[in-house]
Amino acid sequence: MASEQSQSNGRAPAPVERQYTYDAWMRSVGIPVYTGFYIADTREIELAYWPLRGCQAAFIQLAGQEGVSEALVTEIAPGASTPPLKLATDEIVYVLKGRGVTAVWGCDGQRRTFEWHPRSMFVLPRHTYREFHNMQGDQPVRLLHYNYLPLGMSVVNDPDFFFNNPYDQAAEHFLRDTEFYSQARIQRQEGSNFWGYRLALWSGNFFPDMGAWDKVEANTGRGAGGGTIMIKFPGSEMSCHMSMFPARTYKKAHRHGPGRVIVIPGGEGYSVMWQEGQERVVIPWHEGSLLVPPNRWFHQHFNLGAAPARYLAFHPPMQFHGYAEKVEDRARDQIEYPDEDPWVRQYFESELAKRGLTSLMPERAYQDRDFEWKPSLTTGS
Repeated sequence: MASEQSQSNGRAPAPVERQYTYDAWMRSVGIPVYTGFYIADTREIELAYWPLRGCQAAFIQLAGQEGVSEALVTEIAPGASTPPLKLATDEIVYVLKGRGVTAVWGCDGQRRTFEWHPRSMFVLPRHTYREFHNMQGDQPVRLLHYNYLPLGMSVVNDPDFFFNNPYDQAAEHFLRDTEFYSQARIQRQEGSNFWGYRLALWSGNFFPDMGAWDKVEANTGRGAGGGTIMIKFPGSEMSCHMSMFPARTYKKAHRHGPGRVIVIPGGEGYSVMWQEGQERVVIPWHEGSLLVPPNRWFHQHFNLGAAPARYLAFHPPMQFHGYAEKVEDRARDQIEYPDEDPWVRQYFESELAKRGLTSLMPERAYQDRDFEWKPSLTTGS
C-alpha cells in the first residue's frame, strides 16, 4: 500500500470524499504520497522505488491539486539511467538538483537529446518516449514532474492507457521540428493577456535556468515592484509563469482556481494562505520548497531575504484558471494594500525584525490604492 505523509505545520483538513480514478491508482503504486499544504524541501523528501519509472519516486498531492494536476518527484542514482517510458499526456519537468541528459523520441525514431542542470525546465510531449541519464558519478538527480494525468484518468479510467500505450503517433509539432529544444522565443501579443497586461509571452520547450532568467516585465497589478515572465509550450495547452519581487517586500493577496503547483527557484520568505473568513496558514519557503493554493483561497507571498525572490507557478488547464487573472474581477479576487488586515503588515515587519531587517514597502502603498510602483527588476526582452 502507498504510504501517505504530511509535512509538519502543513497538514490540510480531510477533503470531502471523492472517488477519483487517479487517487486510487496513485495509492496502489506503493511509493510515498505527500499531502497537506506544502513541502518544505522537495530535494529532501523520502522516496521509494517505482519500477514503472525505473527510479526512486514520490507523489505530491496537496490540498488544491485533487482531481486536476499531478506533481511527482523522481530521483536518479549517480551515473544511472531510467528505462524508456512513454506517457500519453504532456509533462513539464523542472530540475530540482543535479545534472544530466534527456533523450526524447517518437515514432520516427529520431532522438532529440539535450543537457540540463539545476533549475532547468523543459516539456516532454505526449506520446513520446523519454530516457533520463544522470551524468554525475557522485550525486543523485532530482526532478519535479507536472502534468494533467488526474484529469485524463477521470475521462479514461484505465491507468494502463496512459503508459507505454501502443498508439504510436507523437504530437505532429514534435515530429516535424528538429530544433524542438532550441532557445525559447518571445511572442508579442496585441491587447491584454493573463492579468490584463501586455506582458511578453515566451514560447519554447527548454529553459536553461529559471533561477537566473532576467527577461521579466513589470506586473504592477500584483504590487511590490516585481516582474513576471509568461511561458507557453508550443503545441500544448500547458503553461506557467515565474514572478520575481524585490528584497523586503511582499505581493498583494489574490485567489484563483485549483491545481496550480508553485516551486521556489530562489530566495527566502514565506507565503500565507487562507479561505475567506478562516484561519491563515503560514508557509516558510526557500529554494526547493513547493506549495499549492487551494481552490479560491487567498494567498500572498513575502520576501524576507536580502536578494530578489522568485516563484515558478505551473498552471492547470485553462478551464481551472479561475477569475483572478481578469482585471474586472480584481475587486473580489485581489486585496489591495490599504484594504488588507493590519496583521499582514505587522507579521511581515516582525519576521524581518528577527533578522535585523526593516521593510522596504513604501508607506504610500498602504494609503493609496492607485499607488504607482516603480519597477525595479524588469529588463524587458
